[in-house]
Amino acid sequence: MTVPAGAEVDAPPLPGADGYLEQTRTWYETWCRAPQAALFTPTDWQRLHMLAPLVEEYWQKPSPKLMAEIRISESLLGATHVDRMRGRIKLGDDKPRSAAQGKGVADLSAARRKRMTDAS
Repeated sequence: MTVPAGAEVDAPPLPGADGYLEQTRTWYETWCRAPQAALFTPTDWQRLHMLAPLVEEYWQKPSPKLMAEIRISESLLGATHVDRMRGRIKLGDDKPRSAAQGKGVADLSAARRKRMTDAS
């Protein structure tokens, strides 16, 4: 299945968003803007809503166990190129995606490094 790269998605709001860190809200907003989100059904959105507290906990206290659960759940939703290949999902036309198309993706690594340094 091919998903238009610029598909508009009518994503539901993240329940309790005001209580989450900016990094968790950004994570959810990134999923809302992802082209594959155009294919999401209510159960997919429910999966993201259930995953949000784990993402929140990960930002507060990173752990391999949390990261593994997040990675598995995101993989099932088509997070990476390989995940989408397995799901037979193509994004837009077959033109290579430029670095500019990554614009708007939040760099959350600095926040993670800071939290890991603070935890030491």
